[in-house]
Amino acid sequence: MSKFIPAIGRLIDEFARLPGVGKKSAQRLAFYIVNMEQSQAVAFAEAILDVKRKVRYCDRCFNITDQDICEICQDVKRDQQIICVVETPRDVIAIENTKEYHGYYHVLHGAISPMEGIGPNDVKIRELIIRLQGDETKELIIATNPTIEGEATAMYISKLLKGTDIKVTRLAHGIPVGGDLEYADEITLAKAIEGRRLL
Repeated sequence: MSKFIPAIGRLIDEFARLPGVGKKSAQRLAFYIVNMEQSQAVAFAEAILDVKRKVRYCDRCFNITDQDICEICQDVKRDQQIICVVETPRDVIAIENTKEYHGYYHVLHGAISPMEGIGPNDVKIRELIIRLQGDETKELIIATNPTIEGEATAMYISKLLKGTDIKVTRLAHGIPVGGDLEYADEITLAKAIEGRRLL
């Protein structure tokens, strides 16, 4: 016999599907919902349904939006000659939070990973190339993650744009501000040495 009634067991199973939520956390969340006021639980459920009904991908950059074209792509004050290529919509938010970047974006929704069966056609690379053909882009900043998959994706895009007038750059990698050299791994140190600059 299951230790939970079916409704609670199902809710625990659904929470456990979320990334980073283990069985114990799923149980804690489920019992939190059980103890919520009815109106709070309804508002929570409606918020989830609302997101699924209204949120979509921008037709131009594939960032999340509730319109055909997202607010960033509609902003004519941004630098139209630069596109920053990222893996996920969360990366757009991270870069926007710096308030240092004023160009446009292109969200790939993943990275090339042959080990996981993800090839160039499984992410939005083809859409990027099509976009660049009718664009006035002068620089493409590749801001994929500093992982094997992110590096492979960056190299693939870079090769596709060889021979064009578009300058392809990559975000710098290395020692974080406030970090100690003794705690940095070899790859991070190697990237920091490789990306050194004049003072």
